[in-house]
Amino acid sequence: MCENLEMLNLSLAKTYKDYFKIGAAVTAKDLEGVHRDILLKHFNSLTPENAMKFENIHPEEQRYNFEEVARIKEFAIKNDMKLRGHTFVWHNQTPGWVFLDKNGEEASKELVIERLREHIKTLCERYKDVVYAWDVVNEAVEDKTEKLLRESNWRKIIGDDYIKIAFEIAREYAGDAKLFYNDYNNEMPYKLEKTYKVLKELLERGTPIDGIGIQAHWNIWDKNLVSNLKKAIEVYASLGLEIHITELDISVFEFEDKRTDLFEPTPEMLELQAKVYEDVFAVFREYKDVITSVTLWGISDRHTWKDNFPVKGRKDWPLLFDVNGKPKEALYRILRF
Repeated sequence: MCENLEMLNLSLAKTYKDYFKIGAAVTAKDLEGVHRDILLKHFNSLTPENAMKFENIHPEEQRYNFEEVARIKEFAIKNDMKLRGHTFVWHNQTPGWVFLDKNGEEASKELVIERLREHIKTLCERYKDVVYAWDVVNEAVEDKTEKLLRESNWRKIIGDDYIKIAFEIAREYAGDAKLFYNDYNNEMPYKLEKTYKVLKELLERGTPIDGIGIQAHWNIWDKNLVSNLKKAIEVYASLGLEIHITELDISVFEFEDKRTDLFEPTPEMLELQAKVYEDVFAVFREYKDVITSVTLWGISDRHTWKDNFPVKGRKDWPLLFDVNGKPKEALYRILRF
């Protein structure tokens, strides 16, 4: 169990050095205190959790905000880590000015593409010395209706070719970095089929996509997770794509669970969580030829986006370290193979 002292000196990154990079989503605050210690011991890849998203790093047309990413980049370089860039094109967290002209009217296709090019060029040139992969387009496949592509301002103004155009621009400036399409639930059969269709068509049209990101926002109650995951890996690998697990966390709640009266995870929850982490890492190792990076979406349960989502006022505990930064049984399970 967690008290197993012989496990205390093991490092995730070192244990998996012959398999894939081990990453964590971080904020600048994570570069100090107990989170800093965990990062230095266990991780060799970092993803800025929000700092590279369009509205944060480029809030106004003539103004960039590089401060937080600069701190993360400096920390990464100093400690021999790499960055995953996240993300250029997303229906969310994109400032309104991107889609408006100087008169406040809807911008033309040409103007939006020009702005996207300037944005991608600026970020790629600034971070190409440390970024090994970019999430170029995020969550473009529709999952709530029968439609194939999600409605967004990018698609509305540029058209369905916005995905292809974004990858082509990124390829011009990204140097050796790999270019990824990133999405959630894309291991689920209903969305796997759609995502495969979109990517296959893009690749057949010469779109420079190197890989796919499986976000992996999972929970401990999904009985079909392992079988769905294996199927998805094989389907995406059949397209010749690299696979990154980009945003891994394993909630102790089913998505539909509306409880708010739990103030710490139950022993049953922690045991199930450890088993799920153990099982999915076994799959990751099995497919190490195509999986080249696995990133946890956070460091410890002290800070997780799953707090208050999807249920406001609810705490969640989806990561490998508890709220005090102490290892959970899940960590030992994935080290002990």
